[in-house]
Amino acid sequence: MKKICFLLISILLLIPKQADAAKKGKSLFNGRDLSGWHADVPEMDNNSGVSSPFIVRNGLLVSMGKPGGHLITDKTYRNYRLEVEYRFAGKPGNCGVLVHASTPRALYKMFPKSIEVQMQHQSAGDFWCIGEDITTPDMEARRGPKEEWGGTEGKRRQIKNLTDGSEKPVGEWNNMVIECAGREIKVWVNGDLVNHGYDCTADRGQIALQAEGSEVEFRKLLLSKIKRISE
Repeated sequence: MKKICFLLISILLLIPKQADAAKKGKSLFNGRDLSGWHADVPEMDNNSGVSSPFIVRNGLLVSMGKPGGHLITDKTYRNYRLEVEYRFAGKPGNCGVLVHASTPRALYKMFPKSIEVQMQHQSAGDFWCIGEDITTPDMEARRGPKEEWGGTEGKRRQIKNLTDGSEKPVGEWNNMVIECAGREIKVWVNGDLVNHGYDCTADRGQIALQAEGSEVEFRKLLLSKIKRISE
């Protein structure tokens, strides 16, 4: 009887811990290797001497910046909150997180069809439309003339963020939260709401990290499921 009681108590104590773990979400990076991801780097297609720009170093996921390409999740996701902690390792530069990614190399034979959440220094939180589209308030002021909008080469694909000065100095860790709920996307940088889009042309897809010229370190890629009433 004592053994049964002890077992029941152990199970009851374990349930809150399991619930907390589920609430906190899961890491997309295990700190050891790139399991769950695959690289798409065009320059590697026909040149066996080219190394992937995505590596693991000292427990961090690192985008070396060159050659250009993307590190893409094997799985697709929808209705989630992604928390990213990143910093530029040396000089400030360019990078991005792509959500709702699908068709590879859809733009400039490099970028997968997606919505990019910009990480470029002093522009973190801008949206870039890559084959997909999204609506925000004050679109013409933030994107330019409506007749020039689009998601293909030569079109106005950038939608500027809402705030300046949300990023930390180069070398310090930034916290970016991307919330994809249905066809809405919200972005926070270091606690500031920097962008909010709706009526997105996609509501699910893979997640991708860029190699776009600058070395960037990632120490957190935490994904939490968002429950929606319609589900």
